[in-house]
Amino acid sequence: MSVSQTQFRAAMMDAAQPVPDGLSDARGDGAGKRFDVYRNNVAVSLTEALEQAFPTIRALVGDEFFKAMAGVFLRQSPPGSPMLMQYGETFPGFLSSFQPVAHLGYLPDVARLEQAMRESYHAGDAVPADPAALQDLPPDRLMAARLELAPATRVVRSPWPIHSVWMATNQGGPAPTPAAQDVLITRPELDPQLTLLPAGGAEFIEALAKHSFGEALATAQRAAPNFDLTTTLGALISGGAIARITEG
Repeated sequence: MSVSQTQFRAAMMDAAQPVPDGLSDARGDGAGKRFDVYRNNVAVSLTEALEQAFPTIRALVGDEFFKAMAGVFLRQSPPGSPMLMQYGETFPGFLSSFQPVAHLGYLPDVARLEQAMRESYHAGDAVPADPAALQDLPPDRLMAARLELAPATRVVRSPWPIHSVWMATNQGGPAPTPAAQDVLITRPELDPQLTLLPAGGAEFIEALAKHSFGEALATAQRAAPNFDLTTTLGALISGGAIARITEG
């Protein structure tokens, strides 16, 4: 009897499933014990991949709970790629519907932040544009210019204080206070870095992907009349996030 890929995957990802009929070892004997060992190794590897991908979530819920939660997730979401570094991209969505952590409303967005950091880490390289080229543009030409952002640039928006939670968990920052926070992720060197954006900062950066500098600025000012352009632009420049400046 042959074993379908669907049967094999279902049994591989769930220890409660029996060993599929028709599996045998090199001697032709039943593969029960060998399959159990292999299944356990797969579960351990995927759990470790999640632990490395979401260390803040692991720290927030504790090792034991994280492992149990990972066991539920991997049964629902088997890997779609042989590259373990990509595993877990749907983990933030899983947390949104995982009832045991429903009281931790910020948890899915913290996971989204960590997923965005993973994406930033693995994104393509880009040589930053010379900041002087931006500073030397006359106001009218600056307003018409388009800024292309580096592939590693990400913005994560949340009604929760996700930057403060991340800082408190990983760098001993102060205890978070309730507040919505938008976070810029850049990769000026090897590792992604986080910057808390001022009001309107996220709108400005997101608008830059589709519009001119002037249009992006107007979008930010509609969202926040006191938008701090200097701080936001400084974060983009220092993070090497501006890859190209094109005059319209």
